[in-house]
Amino acid sequence: MKQKYNKCAGIDIGSTQIFIAVENENNFTSYGTTTSDFHLAASMLANKDIKNIAMEATGVYWMGLYDILESRGFKVTLVKAGDAKNLPGRDKTDGEDCQWICKLFSHGLLRASVIPEDKIRQLRVFIRMRQDHISIAAQHKQHIQKAFVMMNVRLPETISDITGTSGRKMIEAILNGERDAKQLLSLCHSTIRNKKEEQILKALTGIYKEEYVFALEQAYQCWKFYQSKIEQCDEKINEWLKVIVPENAIDKKVKVKKSVGVNKLNIEDIEYKLIALHGGIDVTKLPGIGCNTAMQLISELGLDLSKWGSDKRFVSYLGLCGQKNYSGKMKKHKKKKMPIAGQIFREAAQTLMQSTKTGLGTFARRLKARKGPYVAIKATARKLAILYYNLFTKGINFVEKGVKDYEDKIKQTEIYRLAKLAKKHGYVLANAQLHQ
Repeated sequence: MKQKYNKCAGIDIGSTQIFIAVENENNFTSYGTTTSDFHLAASMLANKDIKNIAMEATGVYWMGLYDILESRGFKVTLVKAGDAKNLPGRDKTDGEDCQWICKLFSHGLLRASVIPEDKIRQLRVFIRMRQDHISIAAQHKQHIQKAFVMMNVRLPETISDITGTSGRKMIEAILNGERDAKQLLSLCHSTIRNKKEEQILKALTGIYKEEYVFALEQAYQCWKFYQSKIEQCDEKINEWLKVIVPENAIDKKVKVKKSVGVNKLNIEDIEYKLIALHGGIDVTKLPGIGCNTAMQLISELGLDLSKWGSDKRFVSYLGLCGQKNYSGKMKKHKKKKMPIAGQIFREAAQTLMQSTKTGLGTFARRLKARKGPYVAIKATARKLAILYYNLFTKGINFVEKGVKDYEDKIKQTEIYRLAKLAKKHGYVLANAQLHQ
C-alpha cells in the first residue's frame, strides 16, 4: 500500500501524558500535559521536519495541544478514536496507540474530523456556554415553580411566564415581605389585571412559611445569576460580530424577519449582521431557523459548507440518515452518535411540527401519524439540513409555498398512483388530472 504522507507523526493524548510516534521510528516519546511540555513536543516535531500530524480526539484534552501545533505551522488532523482501533493481537497501550495512529495516517486510512477555523471555534465557546446557562436557568425556574407549589401560591398555573416582568415584580415583593394579594396584583401589567384579576387574587392566597419563602429566594437568586451570565455571553458574541462583520457591510434596507423568543440574543441589529456574515444570504427564511439557531449552526459548522462535498455527506455527518450494517444474512443496526449540529436541526424540526403554515410542518405531522414522532422529526430535520446546505453551496433560495401547495402535490401523487393501478388491471380512472 502506497504511503500518502512521508513525514508524519501520530499523537495519543490523555489527561496526564501525551505519546508521540514519528514515522519510520520504532519507538515513541512521551511528554507531560502542561503548556511548556506541549511546546517541547512541538519543538521536537519541528526538529524532525514533521509536517503532518494525526491526533486522537479525546474529550477536550486535544484543544490546547491542537492550538499550539496549529500556531507553529503544523497541519494537524484530528481523528476519532473509533477509526484508529488496534488490530487483534496488538497490545492496548498508549505507546502502541500512537504508533498505530501514525501508521494508519501515513497510508491515508484515517478520516479527518471537521474542525472549523479559529474564529469559529472562538464563537463556539461563547454559544455553547450560553446554551449551558440557559439550560441551568431553566432548572432554577422549575425550582421557583416548586417553591410556589409548596406555598400553595398558584401563580405558575395563572400567568404564562412566572419569570416575566409581572412575575418578577410579584416575586421580589413577596421576598420583601409583602403578603397582601391586592397589593401584589397591582404590580401586574394592566392586561393581566383586566383579564385575570379574580384568578390571581385567589392564586396569591397561600401558606407563606419561612422555609418555603427561603426556597423561593434561593431559586430566584440563582435564576437571576444565570440571566446575568447569559447577558455577558451576549456581550461577547456582539464583540465577536463587530470584529468579523464591518459596520459598512451591514445593509439595513433589507427586509428581515425580527428575532423573537424568550432566550433570544440581546444584540442590536442581529438580523442584519447575520445576513452580512452569510454574504447577503438570509438564512432565517428557512422554516424553523431563527437568529439564535442560525448563530448556533455557524458556531458548529462554520461558514464554509463546501468541505463536505455533497448534501448526502453533510446529513451523514449530522447523523440524520439511516444507519444499517449488513453482513450476509445478519443485520446489525449501529446507532451513530449525533453531533450538536444534528441536534440543532432536530430541535428546529420539532418546532416545525407545531407549525400550521409551512409545508415542512404538514410533512412532519403526516409522517408522524404513520411512523411516529422519532422518525418524523429525523426526516424533517434531514430535509431542513439539505435546504440549509443547498442555500450556502448552490445558492438555491427557499421559497415557502405554504400548506396548500404541499397538499396539492400529495393529492396529485395519490391520483397518479390510482391511475397507474387502474391501468394495470385494465381500467381507466375518470376525471383525473394527472401530473406530468
